[in-house]
Amino acid sequence: MDTPIKNDKITLSATSLGVIDSGKNAGSGALYRKALGRPMRQIRAENFFKRTLVLMGLIMVILVFGILLTLIVQSIPSIKALGVKYLWGRTWDPVQDIYGAFPFLLGTLLTSFLALIISVPFSIAVAIFLGEYYPKGWLSDFLKNTVELIAAVPSVIYGFWGLAVLVPIVRSFETKIGVDPIGVGIFTSSLILAVMIIPYAASLGRSVIQMVPSSLKEGAYALGATRWEVIRSVILPYTKSGLFAGILLSLGRALGETMAVTMVIGNTSQLPKSIFAPGNTMASVIANEFTEADKAVYLSALIELGLVLFLVTTVINMIGKRVISRFTNE
Repeated sequence: MDTPIKNDKITLSATSLGVIDSGKNAGSGALYRKALGRPMRQIRAENFFKRTLVLMGLIMVILVFGILLTLIVQSIPSIKALGVKYLWGRTWDPVQDIYGAFPFLLGTLLTSFLALIISVPFSIAVAIFLGEYYPKGWLSDFLKNTVELIAAVPSVIYGFWGLAVLVPIVRSFETKIGVDPIGVGIFTSSLILAVMIIPYAASLGRSVIQMVPSSLKEGAYALGATRWEVIRSVILPYTKSGLFAGILLSLGRALGETMAVTMVIGNTSQLPKSIFAPGNTMASVIANEFTEADKAVYLSALIELGLVLFLVTTVINMIGKRVISRFTNE
């Protein structure tokens, strides 16, 4: 038995819709358009828009796999010559054809995660302040524009600022705690990165905090909760997935930063002995030495560093997505 399908004043059976879709009835197209209440031109425009979105998504997937494939192909000479020991080798000496990526891998992870630890309290504080305490007004607009301006400043400007202002401050601090007063190193580059990545988590956090339903907050206030209790027990649990997504975005930005880190990290190929010692990251090594690579294996080793950085970023993002999914399901 046919199941009737109603739309406004017209009733069509499943069989008649099948006839319409198959095109066997000359007047069925007009009847179908009338049943949907939309002209054929609008339907075609929506179908075209849908196909365009699918095509753009496929292009992005192809682009990512194309980048990965290019890195793999260009890294083959290094992979054949150095093998897996390339990843945990501690010596990087192009003159002797010795290439070990572990100091740069460690430097990348140290600077990025240390910058994340420093920036998270500031990012969440700015997000709560702009999203809950001052969501509107001239002060809110001024602070939002300032935060966005921090994200728009070129990284080389941060590098110059770090050399002129931050390095002397860090050198003075190292003198007081009994560390060699070098000034440049892992800790300095982490401070620069922390300032650079604050806007990413803060902006996304502010947006998700403003999306918290007013009924939830008003209900908590009606039960006698204070502003801090509402933030701790209502806002933060409701927005935890969005806040973590902003933190993950900040980490991805820190992992790939090149210029500012290159200018203040010290650029040494030795394994850093502490967070105050000079070091290097994978991105800074590629930026410093790519134009000087005069050997096929040397150039391939640098490209393999890019491949390792690509894979590390992908793995960290996958782990972050898994954590976000777990938070959302809870």
